[in-house]
Amino acid sequence: MPSPAPQVSLRRTSAGLGRPQRALERPLFLGAEVFRRAAFGRNHPLSIVRHSAVLDLLAILGWLDDDEFRECPVATGTELTAFHDPAYVAALERAEATGRVDSETRSRFGIGTLENPVFPGLYGRAAATVGGSILAAKLASRGGVVFHPSGGTHHGRPEKASGFCYFNDPVFAIRTFLELGHARVVYVDLDAHHGDGVQDAFARESRVMTVSVHERDRWPYSGAADDRGGGGARNLPVPAGFNDSELDHLLRHAIVPLAESFQPAAMVLCCGADCLAGDPLSGMRLSNVALWRAIERLLEFAVPTVILGGGGYNPWTLTRYWTGIWGRLAKRQFPDRLSAEAVALLSTLECELIDADEVEPEWLTTLADTAYPGPVRAEIRSLARAVRR
Repeated sequence: MPSPAPQVSLRRTSAGLGRPQRALERPLFLGAEVFRRAAFGRNHPLSIVRHSAVLDLLAILGWLDDDEFRECPVATGTELTAFHDPAYVAALERAEATGRVDSETRSRFGIGTLENPVFPGLYGRAAATVGGSILAAKLASRGGVVFHPSGGTHHGRPEKASGFCYFNDPVFAIRTFLELGHARVVYVDLDAHHGDGVQDAFARESRVMTVSVHERDRWPYSGAADDRGGGGARNLPVPAGFNDSELDHLLRHAIVPLAESFQPAAMVLCCGADCLAGDPLSGMRLSNVALWRAIERLLEFAVPTVILGGGGYNPWTLTRYWTGIWGRLAKRQFPDRLSAEAVALLSTLECELIDADEVEPEWLTTLADTAYPGPVRAEIRSLARAVRR
């Protein structure tokens, strides 16, 4: 029996929209067993526990019901080559099968390097990331929000691995929305690193706007404020120390107005955790509370939305942030302090980039960070004005 059509209600969002919007359906969470397996080998920033810790903390909190969970399918070769070069896809599949690459393959496709190593299960894991983003867009198109935390591989190139990313699953989420008839899709990237692969993928696509907030002078050293990526891109490179007050300023004076003017029919958010205070590969200083608030404000557009993960190299801050995203989406009651079982789980996490004496007590005992407000610097105000011109 088909599900009843979502109710239509007139909502006025913080963006000033007053057109009829569909009331969003119950949110869904996507995952897969493949994301629980060890990956990237030793001495890599992504060798930390991520997906497993989020699922385990959700289980301890009792926040994820069986009917809210969907399994990520593995994208087929046909699906992958709709964006990626067939020769690259074949090389990646061959690398997984043999466990090695030759020098020509390494040079041509960027795999088998320190940055993008070959490891057991590589191809299946990367293909499941894409399959999850395709499914997420299909499910969200019914009028809802789907959270796929193992997605967000926004640096992947059509013919090459880049920045720990083998395929580019956000591209597939956006493409799926377009294929399903959504007239315009806005992509908002809150990861600490510029969403270069997504911007370039849609440089000549007028139906897509990409908005990226990222740390200035940080790899991949792209996404300058005047970079419009062929017309549809808007970039907000922020200085180190970027704080909660400054994020709120950009949200109110740049991100939301840009999205409002674009009038999206669907949305994809990349919510990497490396912009949080305490991440070893970023100098940004945001709290998870400020990021949850930003996501909720963007959801007030009330359009089908896919929320992806992304970077994040501090397992404690990442686990709490992504767990909290789901808690906010599913309207769960947040505890003031975590239970002994939850504390024990977080205490087992490790990271070679963070010394034991650098682990903050609140990373183990609470879900919500202490807020990090601060002055809104003149360059942030100037950036907000410039990006809207």
